[in-house]
Amino acid sequence: MRKITGALALCLGMLWHMTAAAQAPMNPKVGVQLWSVRDALQADFAGTLAALADMGFDGVEFYGNEYGPYGGKPLALKAYLESIGLVSAGAHVSAAALEPDQLAQTLAFHQQLGSPALVVGMDKRAWNKKGVYELSRLLNAASQGSRDSGIHIGYHNHDKEFRSFKDSTFWDVLAENTLDEVVLQLDVGWANYADVDAVAYVRKYPGRTFSTHYKVHKPLFSLNKRPFVGEGDTDWPALLEANLTEGGTAWLLVEQEAYPDNITSLEAVATSLQGLQALLAAHENTE
Repeated sequence: MRKITGALALCLGMLWHMTAAAQAPMNPKVGVQLWSVRDALQADFAGTLAALADMGFDGVEFYGNEYGPYGGKPLALKAYLESIGLVSAGAHVSAAALEPDQLAQTLAFHQQLGSPALVVGMDKRAWNKKGVYELSRLLNAASQGSRDSGIHIGYHNHDKEFRSFKDSTFWDVLAENTLDEVVLQLDVGWANYADVDAVAYVRKYPGRTFSTHYKVHKPLFSLNKRPFVGEGDTDWPALLEANLTEGGTAWLLVEQEAYPDNITSLEAVATSLQGLQALLAAHENTE
């Protein structure tokens, strides 16, 4: 058999990433960003994960270094997730965790945990005229360095990334200066808060929305607008359709940051999950 050279292996790795990103799965999985229930995690890490599994989530997206009693024990955490019917949907990490001196360690942990994507949750360089290019280079280098691991690298927006820059926005500049394999994890709540069309952005960069945060950002609702997925002014059916047909979306992630009427974080997440499940059911009925 002909030996695969380093250059050819690199090309094959890049092709794998691009092909995986461009193909929308028939049935994306439903997960939750654990920041949504951070108070419950602090009180009972294992019990909170079990409660999320019982609700019907397929997986959880971690944040920061919040792994409860499993810090430094990715295989044990993976085993616990599997025992309750969950998997890792990925993690929000700092940009520092993707720097060359930390990338191998970061990837090793998440390979053992089974995380499919590592997403920088926020970095001030993303809305800085010089910093956005520096951040783009970091994401490109980390993505190239992660190809052998099968883990996607990406960035998550807030509202500031949609500020005007270069006749477009910082988000567009970041997108246009990163490789197609770099995930653009769209936070729908923040996009709406910035008064941009989330659906249009999924379509603008096809195949790059490996995961999407389904959220209603809290300043957008009043007494008459509840902060739950499936409600409010967001065109949820159009968003779901764009994710399924153009985004290359493998994970639909509920994120909950508002808990009205003194309900618990777990109760609020359950309400948003029900809204997302109703959207999925309605979409299936139209096919």
